[in-house]
Amino acid sequence: MATSQNEKVKEFLTCVICHELYRDPCTLRCDHTFCRKCVTDYIQTRPHALQSKTIPCAFCRQDTKVPQPSRPVEEWAGQIKPSIIIQGLIDTLGAEGDVPETSSTCCTICQQLGETIPGALWCPECEVVLCDRCVKTHRVSPILQDHDLCDLSSRSKSRRRVKCTEHKSSNVEFHCKDCQKAACQTCCIIYHRTCTTVVTIESMKPEMKTALLEKRFVMGKRLKVRSKKVEVKNEKLQNSSRITELTVQNIKSICQTAINKIKEKETQLLDELNHITQTYAGQLRAGVKLDEIEMQMCRQHCEFIDQALVSDCEMDLYDAYQASESGAVEMGDVRDTDTADTRRIDDIRFTPDTDHVQHILDDLQLGKIDVTYQDEGLCPTSPVLIDTIDGRMADDDKLGPDLQNITVLFVVGMQTVLVSDCMNMCMKSFYTRNSQSGHSRLPLDNSPHGVTQLKEKQVMVAVPASRQIVTVEVTPDLVLLSTITTSKDYYSLAVLSPSSLAAGGLDYDGYGIVDILDMAGHVLRSVTTHNNKTLFAYPWNMCVNNKGNILVSDWEAESVTCVTSEGDVLWRYAPTGDRTLCCSSGITTTRTGDILLVDCNKVIQLTESGEFVRDVLTSEYDDNNKRDIFCDKYGFLFLCTNTEVEVYMLV
Repeated sequence: MATSQNEKVKEFLTCVICHELYRDPCTLRCDHTFCRKCVTDYIQTRPHALQSKTIPCAFCRQDTKVPQPSRPVEEWAGQIKPSIIIQGLIDTLGAEGDVPETSSTCCTICQQLGETIPGALWCPECEVVLCDRCVKTHRVSPILQDHDLCDLSSRSKSRRRVKCTEHKSSNVEFHCKDCQKAACQTCCIIYHRTCTTVVTIESMKPEMKTALLEKRFVMGKRLKVRSKKVEVKNEKLQNSSRITELTVQNIKSICQTAINKIKEKETQLLDELNHITQTYAGQLRAGVKLDEIEMQMCRQHCEFIDQALVSDCEMDLYDAYQASESGAVEMGDVRDTDTADTRRIDDIRFTPDTDHVQHILDDLQLGKIDVTYQDEGLCPTSPVLIDTIDGRMADDDKLGPDLQNITVLFVVGMQTVLVSDCMNMCMKSFYTRNSQSGHSRLPLDNSPHGVTQLKEKQVMVAVPASRQIVTVEVTPDLVLLSTITTSKDYYSLAVLSPSSLAAGGLDYDGYGIVDILDMAGHVLRSVTTHNNKTLFAYPWNMCVNNKGNILVSDWEAESVTCVTSEGDVLWRYAPTGDRTLCCSSGITTTRTGDILLVDCNKVIQLTESGEFVRDVLTSEYDDNNKRDIFCDKYGFLFLCTNTEVEVYMLV
């Protein structure tokens, strides 16, 4: 079973160019992996690659740009990042996959001498199993005595050593952040003497672990999104089959209706032809009968005249003469009387209107099939709901939570959602640790509102009723670090720099104001008016965009204002008519710089310059419970309602 599994693994670790296990694997931009030497050889067989200064993929032909094309062609492949994971699989396969199960616990040294002796300990440095006799030799050897030996049961858990591909006797122990390459001690001396940041891989372990945990979490979320997209597409596929079947039936029905109409015309034309033909035939038969009667009467009159002439009697001649003069034998009057009311048919002909019929058939439209295509370049991202976080906790007031503002941090690789709860006068954090959901609660003196990230693991929270701004550490549990007292009631916060932040609230007279504060809470400058007009009424929500400017959402003024840290107004979004804002609240920016604004029961997308793009999310009910919004660097969208947090993925 193990051999069969190893063979399957080898299939995925085989280079498609040399058809052998990867040697020094590197992955191109298209995610296809090859041996580094194979890539170098392949480049030299492609003249267009040398001209375009790119590395073509031998599998899909997609080009990868060379970071430093001025270097010799032989060094181009060396500039591609190594595939550390694939190399690790190859090393593991070489260390474990080719060792028979029956000999995996026997002393490796003795096996080479033709003996089969059970192993006692494992040396992770030499990657060999040692029996009791060889262990003693191993420990007294000056070169090997510093090696840490472990039980065979810990063999799979021991640290894996990777040998340098160039200096076979040296282990890879260092990482050059300048060159983004792994190196052994010899490589550091030869190739990285001028590099400024060369660290041990061991020292990078916490950083790598945190980054991998964060990446693993994000990939898990993306997996959920892709799963939902596959589900939606399969549903569309089923609907498409049903719609296609129904459309086929409709087309056939329309065609059959047209055929029935043509058949009806055919029947009418044939009936008309049959009626005319029968009339014509009847008229001809009647004419023949009259002619035959007239011929019979003519014969009889001729015989009467012949008899009078033969008898030569004056009276016979007189009778024949009188009959002839009186017109007794003429049939014209009778014929004219019989046909006076009937038009006689002279001929019957059918002239097909082929051209007209062909023209009608050519112009005949049974229906129209409309197809809507998606422009991949212009297709806007759509939010897909992937999770819902309940804002309730066991220690909450019986009235339930009243969530106001939200921000999201990654702490030790864990996505941590922080919300302010006015009803319960506390800050809350929600996270997932070891596949288990967790949460933390930090009570405050009064109701918290605006929350903004200060450092990697710290946030600042506005507590307007106490005129305080508190600093909270996120571990991801919440720990109160410090409190500063302000001179005004601030409801919204946004960190501008390590030494300053923007705060929105009310001045001494109750008018809306945006102040720039130092980290001690002192006012450096205020933004209140523009062109002698008051800018803000209730600036309850704000954020900082990619350019360091402040975006202020004011639900009373029904507007969004973009100001610089110096107080200059760059633009103002205050639409009228159907697009008038009714209750603008939460505001955030995406990775591309676009703006997402919460307005009553919907989320609006604006450009970086404050122009309307579209409605991203719309609720069926005008419940007005959407409070704040946050978009992180991975494209996750967090929509804070008064009782829960809805997590979306922009796809």
